[in-house]
Formats: sequence, structure tokens, C-alpha cells
Amino acid sequence: MPLRCDTRFEKGEKKSLAKGGIEPGSLVKSFMSLSLSVSSLLLCSWTFTASEQVKVINNINYAISTVLFLTSTVCYPMFTVFYCNVVCVLCPGIAGLFTIFSSFVFGTVVVQFLGKELTGLNEALPFFLLLIDLSKACTLAKFALSSNSQEEVRENIAKGMAILGPTFTLDAVVECLVIGVGTMSGVRQLEIMCCFGCMSVLANYFVFMTFFPACVSLVLELSRESREGRPIWQLNHFARVLEEEEGNKPNPVTQKVKMIMSLGLALVHARSRLVTESPTHNMSSSDVVLPAPNMESDRTMSSVDLEQVITLSLALLLAAKYVFFEQAETESSLSIKSYVATPNCFLTNRRGGEECCQRDLAPPKALMGVPTNKTDQELLDLSDGNNEEEKNDELQSHQRRPVDECLMILKDPKRGARCLTNAEVMALVECRGILGYRLEAVMESPERGVAIRREMLSAKLPEASALENLPYRHYDYSKVIGTNCENVIGYVPVPVGVAGPLLLDGKEFHVPMATTEGCLVASTNRGCRAVTLSGGVSSRVLADGMTRGPVVQMPSACRAAEVKGWLESPEGFSAIKQAFDHTSRFARLDRLQASLAGRNLYIRFQSQTGDAMGMNMLSKGTEQALSRLQERYPDMRLLAVSGNYCTDKKPAAVNWIHGRGKSTVCEAIIPARVVGEVLKSSTAALVELNISKNLVGSAMAGSIGGFNAHAANIVTAIYIACGQDPAQTVGSSNCITLMECVGTDGEDLYLSCTMPSLELGTVGGGTGLPAQHACLQMLGVHGSSDQCPGENSRTLARIVCATVLAGELSLMAALAAGHLVKSHMTHNRSKANLRETEPQPNEAS
Repeated sequence: MPLRCDTRFEKGEKKSLAKGGIEPGSLVKSFMSLSLSVSSLLLCSWTFTASEQVKVINNINYAISTVLFLTSTVCYPMFTVFYCNVVCVLCPGIAGLFTIFSSFVFGTVVVQFLGKELTGLNEALPFFLLLIDLSKACTLAKFALSSNSQEEVRENIAKGMAILGPTFTLDAVVECLVIGVGTMSGVRQLEIMCCFGCMSVLANYFVFMTFFPACVSLVLELSRESREGRPIWQLNHFARVLEEEEGNKPNPVTQKVKMIMSLGLALVHARSRLVTESPTHNMSSSDVVLPAPNMESDRTMSSVDLEQVITLSLALLLAAKYVFFEQAETESSLSIKSYVATPNCFLTNRRGGEECCQRDLAPPKALMGVPTNKTDQELLDLSDGNNEEEKNDELQSHQRRPVDECLMILKDPKRGARCLTNAEVMALVECRGILGYRLEAVMESPERGVAIRREMLSAKLPEASALENLPYRHYDYSKVIGTNCENVIGYVPVPVGVAGPLLLDGKEFHVPMATTEGCLVASTNRGCRAVTLSGGVSSRVLADGMTRGPVVQMPSACRAAEVKGWLESPEGFSAIKQAFDHTSRFARLDRLQASLAGRNLYIRFQSQTGDAMGMNMLSKGTEQALSRLQERYPDMRLLAVSGNYCTDKKPAAVNWIHGRGKSTVCEAIIPARVVGEVLKSSTAALVELNISKNLVGSAMAGSIGGFNAHAANIVTAIYIACGQDPAQTVGSSNCITLMECVGTDGEDLYLSCTMPSLELGTVGGGTGLPAQHACLQMLGVHGSSDQCPGENSRTLARIVCATVLAGELSLMAALAAGHLVKSHMTHNRSKANLRETEPQPNEAS
């Protein structure tokens, strides 16, 4: 079966290599490599002795015929592929993959297992190119490359295999049976080449059915665009590819003829193999005449030289043609195509009915969010200039279609939302044909759904340009939708600074902090330097347990007291724990705390949650435990799964006393030299200020858990950077900072921070977003710990507590030295706002 390429061209497209998407340089290199590999086999055959070589030709005409025939078979595939316009841009890679891998498998099988000679392999290799069917591989690649997400890649590959698999299997069987006829010819060389040909077909079949689909899926998964999670080399939509393949289905009559022919050939093979061959036939097909070694060596040498010269000359000619004449045109064409291939608006293409939609290259300026640079703008202008007339014709001819027609297009699996304009989509949203909150799911890409929502919102705002500086492009919304945010209109970039190195328990950390408050990162960084120079921070996690506190109601207070007593008994706790632990492989109920208020009963469940923050895990376990409790007390009524007895996102003494999440303590001893040289203060001044400010001052204010200088600053900055819930800084910022004079002269400073309710995790929530995940990677605590579940989240808690200690030390030193106001006047004021309020020279006078 000859090598096939798709030579169909679109209207107005030149039949050139640059326009076709094939990389000529890579193609020429691959064929040169293949030619050298063929030649290497020939060269290796010279080292064999005469007794080891199989001599198959007895006349002098063999050299000339072999050179002409084999050189033609090598050059034919090169010319065919070079001047074909293969639709799939990955076809050269697919050709190399199939050729090299199939040849490798074939050679390994022949040499290692079948005990065949290498003499015929060099002559059979060119036929592998002719036997490899690239059309099926290209079609399967197009199925995969037409996907919008990684999930669609797997689905489309499965659909492609379901369509192509039966046909490819039948073709492989027919090819093997037809080529196998040559193994019964009695001509030794023909038998060897046909045997190699059958093995090539089988290797090609197994690669296509097993290795190639898995390889395509893996490559596309590793080549996703970070902003949308879809393959970079995305072709047109899946419906068009499917429609093309439906049109290219083989004729059923042809398939039946192939099946009948296969059955007949199978009978011929069975009869030929089973019938005993005569001695004469065996002698003619197995015995060979060995010519003189010198004569055969000369023939091989001459054939190698002539074949190599012709093949390599052709390859070098094509390479020179590409380098000197076509490379610049190819690069400029690809650069323009790569830029204009990422629009977000779509128009219907009514030309010929071949294409259902075409992308609009002019998104609304007010919705771009991120301005393009000069180079990108020049490329866009160049592209627009080339197609301006065509685009204007399409825009003028296009009119907004009725809502009913738009709904039909939307529900059509072959067209869908990509064939609707933004205006038509907005009309469907207004009539609730598309629910507004599902725009990302309905559109072919989440980013287009966000753009349409922004456009609809802009018309309702006091200023239509209000969203102009709110970016939305180049973000992976697939990780947001259904997990972190709804009705998305963009994202807010927050500056991220780094404080460190922070020496904690003998290991250095560089702590990311996302904040808009000037001096915060710089001050924390100074504290990290001070504690690192002092030998670092020591830390311990005292307790680990997230809580959930539902409220239930009983018919009477006495009945509620009875339930409380049963829950606190070993029997009751065991029954509730069994129901609770059954809901998760991580959640294990550690403690129950029940309190009464009249006939209302508040139950506080406390459990470890692994590396997750664990609120959802606790809610699920609590619900199951309450179901078990209601089986015993049917008159119990559940008022709410959260009765504020947890307590979550509110200042509460219960969290301060009993803890919630990770209870952590850190300590450090700062020598007097570091206090004086780095912090510009003294130990006595720091201790006195800490008592007056952090202890007495907070008590005077009636604070709960706020016996610190600014723990919430550091906690919030780290939480935003690392994807934690910012609202949980309310409870997580509970901290008491203590300072004492230590050492022989009482000049060294002992500093400790105790934080009983750090609510955080390294799994779930915002930790899966790309930027936040990167910040967790900076600390080495991303994801779940493989060795010890919960270790990553506990390490993060220790890092937060130690960073708070560093920040407390630096701020207290600045207050004691009177540097706070000065530093904030210098580093924490907007220069633009100050210029607006500065008095003019005449006003100052």
C-alpha cells in the first residue's frame, strides 16, 4: 500500500511547503538520518565473512538492478512527502515515529527471535516507507488535535480508534496475506523481502493500535496552554473532522471484497503450508550459491556508493532549496499564524458550506485587559491588512440570526456555540436560552464565556470602561470554574514578595507574601535575617484538628441533657466515631464537646483532616454522625450543620482555648549583638514595649487572641499567596507574643509566638490554582504528603508561625526605636497621590 498524503487545498491557498504547515528542515533531516541508517547496515555487512553472508544473485546484472530499484524506492517517498500538503502539522513527526519505531521493532524481532540474516534487511528497509499508511495516523492525530480540553483528547482519540480501527485491521490482514504470497515464490531474495514486509505491516499495526494513541495523548497533555488547558496545536473543531472522516468512509462493497479475498488467501496459505514440499523445491528455495568473496564485496561496494550518492544528493538538494529559498517565508508565515490563532470571537462563514464558523480577529478593545506590545501589534496589523477585504465582506454579509435559529445551532453537536457570534450568545442569555452563570461551560473555551459576561456587564455599569484595567486573558479558568469562583469577569493581580531566608528547624525557607502594604515584606525580611543570624527558629505543632459545631434541638432541656450525657459516654462516643470515620480515609474523630443552651444542644466535632484544611470533610462526617444520632433519638431536630460553635471566620474564645486547625508554637533567642546591629534597639526596650503594648494594651481593648503586634498582616499575606481562605485569617491570626531577657547578663532576647488556631491546608480550595500552587512549591509543601498524610500542612503551619515571629520582632524593634512612622512615610505612600496633594511653590510661601 503506497504512502498517502492529503493533498486537498483550501480556496486561495498556495500549494507550497510554507503554507502547508510541514517543517521542511525537519523532513529533510529525518530522511537523511534514515538514509544513513540504511547505509550503516550496508557497511556493517562488509565485515561478515563469506560463509556468513547469504548470496542471492548469481549474475552481474544484480548490482545495476538493485541500485536502480532501491534508490527509486528511497527517493519516491521523499519526493511524495516533500511536495504533499499534509493537513496535520505533526505528520512529519508521525512519519518519523512510525518509520523508526516500526523498523526498530522489525529488526529486533528478526535478529533476536527469528534468527534471520541482516543481509536482506538493508534492501527491505525502503519498502517500509511504502507500506506505512500515514493517512490513518494523520486522521487520528486530527481527532486528538481538535479537542478543547484534556478530557476531550481522550474521548476524541477513543472515537477515532472506533472509526479507524476496524478498517485498519482489515487492511493489515489483507496486506499480510498478499505480501505473504511472495514467501512461497521459491525466490530467496523475494522471500526475504516479503517476510520483512509482513513483519513491517504487523509492527505498524501494533504501534498504531497501542503505542501511537497513548503517545499522542501524553504529548498533548504535556503541551497544554496554561490559560485554557487545551492542546497548543489545536486544529479546527471536532465536528468538522468527524464530518470529513464520515465522508471518507470506505465503500462497503470494497470491504466485503477484501474480506472474501482475505478468506481465499488464507485458504491458499493454509494449503501451501500444510502440503509437504518436495526435496527439489526445498533445495531451490533454501540452497544458495556463494560467489567469490571478492566479487561480491566489489558488487556491494559499488551499489552502496551509487545508491548513497543519489539519495544523499537528493536530500542535500532539497535541504539547500529550503535553507536558501523557503525558510524565511516559512518562519514569517508561522509567526503570523501563531499570533492570530488565539481570538475569542466567532463569525459564521457562509462560503460554500465547507466551514461552519470563522474566528473574529478584532475583540472589543475595552475588554482586552492586557495591552499588546509593539511587536504583537505589528503582526496583528499585518494579518489584518492581508485579510481586511475578506473580513469586511463577511462582517457586512453577516446579520444577527433569530433566537430560535441560534438555539438550534447551539444544540447542534456539529456546530455548537463556536458558530454563534457574541451578540447572538448575549441574546440567548437575555432570553435564558443560556444561563448566565454557565457561559464558561457552554462556550467552546472558558475565556470566551468570561469575555461575553464582561461585555454584558460593561453596558450596565456607570462607566463602560470600568473593566478596561481588569485583566481576564491568559488565565486557566478550567481550574476555577466549579471550584473557586462563579460569574467570573477576570482576576486581580496582587504583588508577591519574598521574605527570607528563614532558618526554621535547621532548614531554610523563602516565604512568599502577597500584599499591597508597603514595608511589610521588607520588615518581615529584616526579622528573618535577625533570627537566621541568631541560629534560627525552633517550632512544634501542639495539636491538629479541624472542628465543626452543629446545633440540634430537643423537645426539652432535660432531653437535651440526656443526649449530652450519652455523647460524652464511651458507648456514645464510639458509636458516633464509627459513623464519622466511615466518611473519609483521612478524617478520624478525636474529640466531642457538647454544650447546652436551653433545649438547644451544640456539639463540637474535632478531627484530623490530613493535608486538607478540612471544612468540607468535617461537614460530611458531621452530617453522617448526626444521622446516626437521630436513629437513637428520633425526636431530635437538626437546626443547622454549623451553629457557630466551630467557630469559623469569627473571633471566638473557644478557638483560643481549645484550638482549631493547627496549634503551633515557635521560639528563638536573639543575641544582644543582633538586637543592636540588625534591629537597632535593645533587649530591655523590646521587653518593656511588648508588655505595655501586646499584653496590657490588648487586655485593655478586650481582645480575644490578639496579644500581638501585627500577626494578621503576615498570616494574610501568606494565605493569599498560597491559596488559603483569606477570611480564615480572623481565627488564624490568634497569637500571643512573649519576650523575656535571658543570658548571663540579661541582654539576650527570648521571643516566642503561640498560635492555637491556624486554619490552613495544602490540598483543595485555592491551592490548585497555578500561581498559588507555585508559591506552595517554593516552600516544598505543595499537594499531599506521600510519606505521612498531614505533614505538608503541618509544615506550612510552622512556617507561618515562624514568619509571624520574624515580623513581630522587626515591627517591635521599629516601634521601640521610633522608626515606624519614618519608614512608612518613605516606603508606604503613593507617589502619584502625594504629587496631587503637594502645595505649589507660591502656596508654600
